[in-house]
Amino acid sequence: MMDTKKQIGSGERLYKMFIYVILGILAISILVPVAWVFMASIKENSEFYGNPWTLPKGIYWKNFVDAWNAASMGEYMVNSVLVTGLALVLLLVIALPASYCLSRFKFKGQKFLNICFMAGLFINVNYIVVPIFLMLRDGDVWLKKVFGNGFLLNNVFILAVVYAATALPFTIYLLSGYFQTLAHDYEEAAYIDGAGYETTMWKIIFPMAKPSIITVILFNFLSFWNEYIISMTLMSSAKGPKTLPVGLLNLMQAQQSAAQYGIMYAGLVLVMLPTLILYICVQNQLTQGMTMGGLKG
Repeated sequence: MMDTKKQIGSGERLYKMFIYVILGILAISILVPVAWVFMASIKENSEFYGNPWTLPKGIYWKNFVDAWNAASMGEYMVNSVLVTGLALVLLLVIALPASYCLSRFKFKGQKFLNICFMAGLFINVNYIVVPIFLMLRDGDVWLKKVFGNGFLLNNVFILAVVYAATALPFTIYLLSGYFQTLAHDYEEAAYIDGAGYETTMWKIIFPMAKPSIITVILFNFLSFWNEYIISMTLMSSAKGPKTLPVGLLNLMQAQQSAAQYGIMYAGLVLVMLPTLILYICVQNQLTQGMTMGGLKG
């Protein structure tokens, strides 16, 4: 009996060691390239013509200044902040009440709406970006005929609306799944105390769903911030506004041909920094259990 327990214990230790080794390898494979990009972003251009793993001789901040000003990365970042912020606000304003209603109430057409949102999970947005572009282009043609000017293409707000609309299925699916795990006792107690549906939703249910909401915000922020295909298609004007991923690709193409590698890597750092800062700020909330809504005796 004791030998069997020892074998089980040694097997568990070997399994844990294997898991830790795999996780360590994955962490190194992610951290090393990120650290290398940060290191390369502060090198002078002449330092790239030797060993790529050589530490920089000093901190060459001019790469960031040139990327921000000369390469217009500052303008691109402002556009990305506006698009991402607007898209997240629109998404949460629509998805939170919709998820709450679909998961907590029974009404005619509820199953049909749930099926429609679930079907949206299986649609890859990149496959329908051309029809979206054609619809907006035709809308611009009509607006120009009627009002003399169109605004559906090369518009930061319209791009944010498209982002929010394409993210609705996943967001509603995730939030609805969490709301369904909450006991109805909370709402019944609130109704007895005189709270209405809206007050119960905003002051009782949504605060309890904070971990799930933060997860949704982080996932969609990463998706909107790094999105390229839709932005490139709907913001195709040469003189129109560009988001950061589109501007970064233009910067990489320009600096590779000009052999200005420091500026190119500084642009990469400017793209990565907001996502890293956001993750550092919300990592504690992300690691909290998703069962905070459980009743306590």
